[in-house]
Amino acid sequence: MDEGPGTDEGPGTEEGPGTAKDQELRTKDQKPLFSTRLPSNLAPNRLTQALVQRRAAGPPIIDLTESNPTRAGFVYPPDLLAPMADPRGLVYVPQPLGALAARRAVADDYERRGAHVSPDHIVLTSGTSEAYSLLFKVLCDPSDNVLVPRPSYPLFEHLTRLDAVATRPYDLEYSHAWSIDLDSVERAFSERTRAVLVVHPNNPTGSFMKAHEFDRLADLCAAHQAAIIVDEVFADYELKPGTGRAGPILATRDALVFSLGGLSKAIGLPQVKLGWIAVGGPEAAVQGAIGRLEVANDAYLTVSTPVQLSAPTLLRAGADVRRQIRARVAGNYAQLLQQAERAPACRVLDTEGGWYAVLHVPSFGSEEDLVLDLLINDGVLVHPGYFFDFARESYLIVSLLAPEVSFSQGISLTLRHFTCTTGPA
Repeated sequence: MDEGPGTDEGPGTEEGPGTAKDQELRTKDQKPLFSTRLPSNLAPNRLTQALVQRRAAGPPIIDLTESNPTRAGFVYPPDLLAPMADPRGLVYVPQPLGALAARRAVADDYERRGAHVSPDHIVLTSGTSEAYSLLFKVLCDPSDNVLVPRPSYPLFEHLTRLDAVATRPYDLEYSHAWSIDLDSVERAFSERTRAVLVVHPNNPTGSFMKAHEFDRLADLCAAHQAAIIVDEVFADYELKPGTGRAGPILATRDALVFSLGGLSKAIGLPQVKLGWIAVGGPEAAVQGAIGRLEVANDAYLTVSTPVQLSAPTLLRAGADVRRQIRARVAGNYAQLLQQAERAPACRVLDTEGGWYAVLHVPSFGSEEDLVLDLLINDGVLVHPGYFFDFARESYLIVSLLAPEVSFSQGISLTLRHFTCTTGPA
């Protein structure tokens, strides 16, 4: 799930009561022509407009929002995608759960991370966004709700709305380190809650769910007949070993659990479009879930045959790209900490994993004005905290994927705004 500049309601748009064009597109009885599952106002927001203008004008941009590893200067084996030319791909043999050899390769990849799952408990998808959509279809009726973390990346609101599912937030709180506010999870449950969504590690906070937090979530979900959906796409990028992270989550027998992953983050290939759902929990619930996922996936069959045939080779050969990403992320995080020491008004919040970092900065104005100033005057693009539903200002979110020299320059230009406490430099 990749993010662009984005806004509260959609990448590059601003939600509102509707454009004049929307008002024209109504039937005679005044019913809207388009579904309310999508924003009615598709106009670009201020940051998107400024970015387009900056690019059109020509000055370089240091992009500290980059989430696409294929544009971040990593060295990919030139023949990495060669297996997709396998002639067996000329024959179409649809399998709703996915090709068995590909599911076995995914099971082996879980084993590499210390988690055991049967290939029979794995479902292939075209990516994690589709995985969420399938799970919402399997678990929820229209107007049911799922609990989502706050802060977290902004895609949940759009995915749930597209499936006519509501969201109810629970909080992540920060005190020297991030943790799940378990009381807020319990308060968020209602009779129509069907699942709790956890990003492990979270994007952008970089916090792993801890063992005691997972145990409590499992108890709550078991009591409320709800499932736990754990997005583990960033699981390979641990920055601080020994944090007490929960795992392996699929081993639980207390609640129905779904683990999501994909090639986009695991080996830096977002364009290959292969994701998966692994299912754990009580055996009867697991079998019920697999059967329903098979029916739902059979209606779409979106994963291409060449991708499935190449999955075992890709997962092996792509490990080198993963090593490069790990080294880049760790090096840039160390650089961020080092530079932040020279800007005492700023604080880097503790990050345990993933490839984003959160910088808490003084509030001299709105986050939006700050990121616009950085883009227009310094050529540095960062995410404001409100994109990720931070409860208050001022936070800047930076990607740790950028090439080292660009990252160092971009952070230096950003921090110089806060080298004194009387106002921006």
